[in-house]
Amino acid sequence: MNKPHIWLRAESKPLEERIALTPDVAQKLLAAGFKVTVEASSLSAIPAQAYQEIGCDVVPAHSWQQAPADTIILGLKELSEDNWPLVHRHIHFAHVYKEQQGWQDVLRRFKTGEGELYDLEYLVDDNNRRVAAFGYWAGFAGAAVALKAFGKRQQDTQLNSSAQQGQSVLEKLTSMPSKQALVDDVANSLSQLTRPPKVLVIGAKGRSGCGAVEIAKCVGAEVTEWDMAETKIGGPFEDILDFDILVNCVFVQQALPPFITLPMLETNDIHPRRLTIICDVSCDPYGTYNPLPIYSSCTTFDKPCLRIIEGDNPVDLIAIDHLPSLLPVESSEDFCQQLLPHLLQLDDLNRGVWQKANQIFTDKLSQI
Repeated sequence: MNKPHIWLRAESKPLEERIALTPDVAQKLLAAGFKVTVEASSLSAIPAQAYQEIGCDVVPAHSWQQAPADTIILGLKELSEDNWPLVHRHIHFAHVYKEQQGWQDVLRRFKTGEGELYDLEYLVDDNNRRVAAFGYWAGFAGAAVALKAFGKRQQDTQLNSSAQQGQSVLEKLTSMPSKQALVDDVANSLSQLTRPPKVLVIGAKGRSGCGAVEIAKCVGAEVTEWDMAETKIGGPFEDILDFDILVNCVFVQQALPPFITLPMLETNDIHPRRLTIICDVSCDPYGTYNPLPIYSSCTTFDKPCLRIIEGDNPVDLIAIDHLPSLLPVESSEDFCQQLLPHLLQLDDLNRGVWQKANQIFTDKLSQI
C-alpha cells in the first residue's frame, strides 16, 4: 500500500507559533515512505528551511486548498471561518464536538465537500485516554500567566495605578524561548511580594493540572490541589474565594454544577473574597459544559486579561485557548513525539485511533 501524502498547513490563528509536525518527526515520516509537504509560515516558531533541509517540499502558506483530494491536511488549530466545502481529510483541533458556537457550520462544510475530520482531541487509546495532548504545557503556561498577573496586580495596588483604574493588568504576551526562561520571568514578577500567593489548582491530577502545580511550586507559591475527590459533591464552592489565584484545569466531558458564579465574586460580609486572578486553562466558554460560567468569550495573547469584577477589589480572568503557544518549540516537540506512532499508521485509517476518531466524526455529522 502506498503511503499517503501529508500536508502540514500554516496556522491561521493569530499568534499561534506551535506546529503540528516538527522536523525530526517529519524526517521519520519521510524515512517510512510518506510524502511530506510543508507550508512556509511567518508565524511558526520553526522556520520552513528546517524542513527543506531534510527533504520536505515547501510551498506557500494556505495553499493546501489546491492539494490533491487524497492528501491528508495536518494542522493544529481550527480552520479559518469560511463556507466553501472541505474535500480533504483533515487532522486538527476543531472544537466542534461539544456543540461550541458555530459547530454545525463547520461540520456542514465537511458534509458538503465529503471531506473527513480526525479531531486531535479525540484520538484516544483503548482506555479512552488521549494519545497526544498539550495539556501539561497548557497548565504550565496558564498558571505562569496567572502568577504574572497576580504579581503585577500587587505592584499596581501598591502604586494605586492600573489595578484601580480599570486598565489591563498584563500587556501583550509574547512567546518564551524555553521553559526555564518562563520560570525565571514569573519568579521576577513575584520577587517584590511580601508573601507567597495562595494558588488553587482544580484538576490537579491531570496533565494540565500537573503543569500548573509544577510552575506554582517552582516559584514558591503556596499550592492547594483539588481533583475529583474534592469536587465530586458539586459546586459552587465558597472555599475558592479564600485563594489569591484559581487555575481551572478540569477536562470536562459532561455538564457540571459551576465551581464559582459571578454573584459569588461580589465582595460581601458573609464570605469576604481574597480571589483576584482566575485562569481557565480548560477554556470552553462557548459550550454548555463550562464549570466557570462567568465569561462568554476567550482572551488573547494581545489582551490576556478580562476584568469581570470592577471596584476596589477587582477580579481578572485569563482564558486563552492556545496557552502552550507561550512555549511553542518545547510544547510542539513534546506533542509531535506523542503523536508520531499514530502518524506512522496513517496508511490505514480503518484501525486504531484513526478509526475511532472517524466514528465520532460520522456520528456527529449525522446530527446536522
